[in-house]
Amino acid sequence: KTPFYFQQDTNQPTIMNKLLFNIPRPTVPVFVRNAPRTTADTTALSVGGKPSEDESGKPPIEEIQSTSSSWVKSDLVFPVRRIYCVGRNYREHAIEMGGDPDREPPFFFQKPPDSIVVCSPQHPSSTSSTSIPYPPKTSSLHYEGELIVAISKDGFQIPVHNAMDHIYGYSIGCDLTRRDLQSDAKQKGRPWDAAKGFDFSCPLSPIVPQEEVFKSLPLVNHGDDENNHDRDDTHEEKLKKMQLILKVNGSIRQQSSIGCMIYSVSEIISHLSELFRLQAGDLILTGTPAGVSEVNVGDRVSISCGSSSGGIDGNFLMPCEFVIGPQNH
Repeated sequence: KTPFYFQQDTNQPTIMNKLLFNIPRPTVPVFVRNAPRTTADTTALSVGGKPSEDESGKPPIEEIQSTSSSWVKSDLVFPVRRIYCVGRNYREHAIEMGGDPDREPPFFFQKPPDSIVVCSPQHPSSTSSTSIPYPPKTSSLHYEGELIVAISKDGFQIPVHNAMDHIYGYSIGCDLTRRDLQSDAKQKGRPWDAAKGFDFSCPLSPIVPQEEVFKSLPLVNHGDDENNHDRDDTHEEKLKKMQLILKVNGSIRQQSSIGCMIYSVSEIISHLSELFRLQAGDLILTGTPAGVSEVNVGDRVSISCGSSSGGIDGNFLMPCEFVIGPQNH
């Protein structure tokens, strides 16, 4: 057979593909703790010595005061790649949803990245809150308060004892669910996308870096023995003692320690990485305790996560607060 040769005309310009439009990746702001300071002393954290700026171009970033410390917005943002969710990871919630409370392999579903709504903290003098519009095609909108893990290190088939090394930080949020659509999908054996992945279905608080969460915890370096996982175990045990609380209009509706999870944070990461290669920018909603129920227009939801003994100033993550607004048209 006669060989066929192809020679490109070097005089012709190279055709470059162009994007029809740019779609920005959703981001979540990063906040850190700081000692109480006067307003005059409040400045933005910076990277490389340059003060950060908000979208309006103003360099100062407001400090959010708490009773004994304050939150400061850094100039870092966490770009979101995927949102994974764990189903029925608290025993009592599995029971209330008609599931098997016994330990069985976890199952996962996803929400689209652009379903996030960052519930930024309000100044103490402000009475406004982030508004989440009531979604269409439902008459049964349910809240599900959850601890959220932010991944910053890629990994596949991650061992449980290495899982904490892949975490950048933590947030808390709400897996809003169109429960009537989910129930119908379950009965017909259909996916949950319409029930879980609608617009504005993932309100969450700003992310707090892991070192900020655990910086008050003394850690002992016992060397590089691969069988020594004291750091991971200490962090994991610290997490398990934290209390996740969701309130609606000031009344507690959900309350549980993180230690009541069927699968721990490390185990969730390990199991999930068996199915997907985890990458920087992934968020993992770790499941919700018992007590899920409906919210209606005008209801105010607040989620917190801290120590029941009042350690780390009571809360070790920023609160997630929002109000259910009218349906968008």
